[in-house]
Amino acid sequence: METGLTCYARGFTPNVSSKHSLMPPPSSISPSFSSKSLKSSSMYGESLRMVPRSSLKFSRAKNTSVMTKCEIGDSLEEFLTKATPDKGLIRLMMCMGEAIRTISFKVRTASCGGTACVNSFGDEQLAVDMLADKLLFEALKYSHFCKYACSEEVPELQDMGGPVEGGFSVAFDPLDGSSIVDTNFSVGTIFGVWPGDKLTGVTGGDQVAAAMGIYGPRTTYVLALKDIPGTHEFLLLDEGKWVHVKDTTEISEGKLFSPGNLRATTDNPEYQKLVNYYVTEKYTLRYTGGMVPDVNQIIVKEKGVFTNVTSPSAKAKLRLLFEVAPLGFLVEKAGGYSSDGHKSVLDKVITKLDERTQVAYGSKNEIIRFEETLYGTSRLKGVPAGVSA
Repeated sequence: METGLTCYARGFTPNVSSKHSLMPPPSSISPSFSSKSLKSSSMYGESLRMVPRSSLKFSRAKNTSVMTKCEIGDSLEEFLTKATPDKGLIRLMMCMGEAIRTISFKVRTASCGGTACVNSFGDEQLAVDMLADKLLFEALKYSHFCKYACSEEVPELQDMGGPVEGGFSVAFDPLDGSSIVDTNFSVGTIFGVWPGDKLTGVTGGDQVAAAMGIYGPRTTYVLALKDIPGTHEFLLLDEGKWVHVKDTTEISEGKLFSPGNLRATTDNPEYQKLVNYYVTEKYTLRYTGGMVPDVNQIIVKEKGVFTNVTSPSAKAKLRLLFEVAPLGFLVEKAGGYSSDGHKSVLDKVITKLDERTQVAYGSKNEIIRFEETLYGTSRLKGVPAGVSA
């Protein structure tokens, strides 16, 4: 079965080149975006039809309040239209949602053997992480609202042609957990959206949106926007449509732990002490080796803790720009907390594209325990719930 992409002014809908349609054609399209005004590109040997850049207006969204309530059961476009007045951000998030839909199909149908899982990209056979990388860059380019994009695969700024004024810059990890695709574990895409043309000299707290796509037994698109509270989950239906299925606004206490980089316990006695606490207190171990599913379970289950701690022999591997800051945005918008041991990861200034850090995500008390066990004190002690320190 082949898949394709169609991006209209108010979002993406699948355009399937074979008779096995994932989604019926849109019932109504604005007259100003007729089929004649859509240009073609090539992706995986399939048709990618896009709205011409000249048809779009680049304007900064007015600071108007959102009056319409977002509801469970809304489509992705309905939700975004209610959630933010920024049409450029709506378009970008829709385009990324369509990229995630297509990546899901490519991961699900990948051929795995030896050291790589591959699938088709036009006439090429590419490893699925590089295939996802190319797809996301193309989606951002044709959103027309992305100025710069940067990928964990190639951490260099790429000019996507969008405007600085009213536009965005996006950093992404195209396929976190790509080494466990062959084992059929859940993997995912992570991205963060910053206003303007800067991805360094900014903080995670400057993001206007962040999201992850989770490719598992279900395909979900979990996103958060600066304009509204909560982190919101969308489920990909059989017909190719995203539907709003869950809101998370609070991360409560619960004995669920995901301890990453456990080799650090050999020469970091404080981390060993923390892990021993989880075991002694009979926490349930839920760790896959994929950061996306391990952090996503905190948001879905509304409890738990994820840790990835460093030591003299086990250096930091997680990248602040591509993984840690976007996931920190999602967790904190969901009512949780994050920490590098001393402060929220959203307060860390991103000084270089490849900057790395240790991290913990979870409920308030879990982050207090993390900071106190590793460093003897916590900035959150005595801070009221729901308030960042």
